[in-house]
Amino acid sequence: MKKVKFIYNPSAGRGVVQKRLDDIIKIYQKSGYIINPSRIDETANLKRTFEDISDDYSHILIAGGDGTVNVMVNQMMKLKIDLPIGILPTGTVNDYSNYIGMPKDIVDSCKQILSNDPVRMDLGKINDRYFVNVASSGFFTNVSQDANDNIKNSMGKIAYYLKGIEQIPKLKPIPIKIISNDMDYQGDIYTILVFNGRTAGNFKLAYSAKGNDGKLDAIILKGELGVDSAALLIKFMKGEHLEEPVGLLHFQTDELYVDSPLKTLTSDTDGEKGPDFPLRITCLHEAITVLGVNEDNL
Repeated sequence: MKKVKFIYNPSAGRGVVQKRLDDIIKIYQKSGYIINPSRIDETANLKRTFEDISDDYSHILIAGGDGTVNVMVNQMMKLKIDLPIGILPTGTVNDYSNYIGMPKDIVDSCKQILSNDPVRMDLGKINDRYFVNVASSGFFTNVSQDANDNIKNSMGKIAYYLKGIEQIPKLKPIPIKIISNDMDYQGDIYTILVFNGRTAGNFKLAYSAKGNDGKLDAIILKGELGVDSAALLIKFMKGEHLEEPVGLLHFQTDELYVDSPLKTLTSDTDGEKGPDFPLRITCLHEAITVLGVNEDNL
């Protein structure tokens, strides 16, 4: 029989995966799989989670949000495990799984994972870490990290928005230097987001991005917004902010270098704390295999 490694985070989202464990196991067993579950939390030994992986495993099933997927993919890359992954969207904000078109219902997601052909997808790399959806720095970077897990689980996406509002009075331009083959920039910014996916906090910011084209989409909110802020807000509301952009820069590239004289500046990868500056961000073309992808979404 085929085997699948099932890794789940019981605290992700509102604990929905715990309520549906039997449904997940049932649908996999009916499809002829032996399912090997591993429960992970902040005390988990991640290396031990993968120590039984062998050639007889068909794929790895991950239940959790973007942060859980990020941690698992980083561990897989570290251990050189090149198995397909399926993602059950059970986190607070499931940006990457939404982007690849996973249904919100867990059973429907399982069916889609088991029926769709595998797709090779790009992976972002920032210094020595990897990201599936977005790497960022500046305004909002700490929002997902600072939002208390209990608040996130009880309030869902609202927790992110509340933390974002809380940071608005602290908004100050950040001096930064960006070098790439496609665009260079030196000056003040409020934030930089480098997308492998399309959304952050379910806001479709990089709506022209494609997750397997060998390119990352960089969006930079410039520090001299001034009178452009109203025009930019209107464009955001219409979903047209990348067409003749005002107050921001958008470009595609396979590699960029980011640095700043601010020693306190931090980075974020998929809602997890990222590496320290300076940052070298690259796109690894078709580096991972993902199951359940709705290719109409790409």
